[in-house]
Amino acid sequence: MTEIVGPRLYSCCNCRNQVALHDDVISKSFQGRNGRAFLFSHAMNVMVGPKEDRQLMTGLHTVADVYCRDCREVLGWKYERAYEETQKYKEGKFILEKSKIVKENW
Repeated sequence: MTEIVGPRLYSCCNCRNQVALHDDVISKSFQGRNGRAFLFSHAMNVMVGPKEDRQLMTGLHTVADVYCRDCREVLGWKYERAYEETQKYKEGKFILEKSKIVKENW
């Protein structure tokens, strides 16, 4: 009998709500507020907070905090706008902090 395994996922560390697919990881070498973070092309089951300008390590960006839809845990942020041309590829992408997510189906 073969075991059916679903896609590899990342879930909220607090409530296990599924928030991202492993296939949507763009980079694992980003820095979050509390250590390492991953850049994702998409996120799911999250809420996006109000936009604000933040001076980050790579320059000024308009970002919005991203919260777990179930437990409201802050998981990272969404890049809404990058002011520097070399950072435009981040627009519309999500940062999820490694300390705030756990692997599922690995």
